Amino acid sequence: MLTGAPRGTKDVLPSSVKAWRYVEQVVRDVCREFGYKEIRTPMFEHTELFQRGIGDSTDVVDKEMYTFTDRGGRSVTLRPENTAAVVRSFVENKLYGENLPFKVFYIGSMFRYDRPQAGRLREFHQFGVEAIGADSAVTDAECIMLAITVLQRMGLKDLKLKINSVGCTKCRPSYRKALQDFFRPHITEMCEDCQARIDKNPMRLLDCKVETCKKFAVGAPRITDYLCEECQAHYSKVKELLTAAGVAYEEDANLVRGLDYYTKTAFEIQYNPLGAQSAVAGGGRYDGLVEEIGGPAMSGIGFAMGLERVIIALEKQGLLPKATDDLDVFAVVPDAKDLPKAFSVVNKLREAGLSADLDSMGRSFKTQMKQANRLAAKKVLIFGADELARGAVVVKNMADSKQEEVALDNLLSALQEEM
Repeated sequence: MLTGAPRGTKDVLPSSVKAWRYVEQVVRDVCREFGYKEIRTPMFEHTELFQRGIGDSTDVVDKEMYTFTDRGGRSVTLRPENTAAVVRSFVENKLYGENLPFKVFYIGSMFRYDRPQAGRLREFHQFGVEAIGADSAVTDAECIMLAITVLQRMGLKDLKLKINSVGCTKCRPSYRKALQDFFRPHITEMCEDCQARIDKNPMRLLDCKVETCKKFAVGAPRITDYLCEECQAHYSKVKELLTAAGVAYEEDANLVRGLDYYTKTAFEIQYNPLGAQSAVAGGGRYDGLVEEIGGPAMSGIGFAMGLERVIIALEKQGLLPKATDDLDVFAVVPDAKDLPKAFSVVNKLREAGLSADLDSMGRSFKTQMKQANRLAAKKVLIFGADELARGAVVVKNMADSKQEEVALDNLLSALQEEM
């Protein structure tokens, strides 16, 4: 082997693909029920999109992006998140002229240069939704409900929803100053990132994961004490709607999210059995992002869900479907001269929608039967010389070892009837 997979990446082997398909299908079903349609954006974008959209004071832009110069001398970046890309597509394709809100979902790979650990890889997969063009708190509550519904539909319990409001451009400046005044006496004792954040984005001081910094955040000013009337009313309406829908939530004044574009509603869904990496979904409102990327002044809200973490949670609870994909039919050919006939029959079965296979390694009759077992074949077709002379094959039911001779002309209908 020349090299292993790059650090922070992981192969999804055939034995695991069924779990991924299951999760993706639940996502698609729930999004259809909520009226969200799929969008697919490029895996890389111009670097400026993320610098402007996410914010150059964030860890993502500062430290974690995979950025390189292409052969044309342009700076491009593998997408570290997908909200900015969806908004770029919305603006570029002038979708603001269509029916609003513009409601879409995506499933795909994202890339961040981070320290790999369980549930956090350098190439990771996200499901997310974006709803652009609706100012109403109804859209916020709907977005949160969609995320919870996806997780509950897969059987996950013990979910904790945390919510907050991070204010807007009108009320945030006074809160920003209050935070700076609170943290500045201790800033030299805090980590280098926090020392940079106090001027660039002081709200991120509340979210620092360094243990020595956490103690300095105790007793910090709360954003909810600084909200303007508009933000306060919006936040109250979101809580009212969640309560009406029977959704329990916990208010967390330190929940600020990690990207600069968030305004008003911010939320996170945690699955506590995952421990330190308990957050499985998070998002919020971004009312200035469309305009920042070159579109009209228009609001938006969305969230992203880490699929690796969701699958780990489902594994812990034994909620994933069986990993095996049973084969409908395996053809066993004792004599190689009869292989063309078996090959023809197998392909006709495939055309009819059955999963069918046959030996391509020149194995013995006994080894072919073992291969049928390894593939969990439901039926084995034995192309014996005597049976073929009569225009038939032996069909063996692998569950009870019963077998019968079936005419080739009737084989397809007989298999379809039984399966």
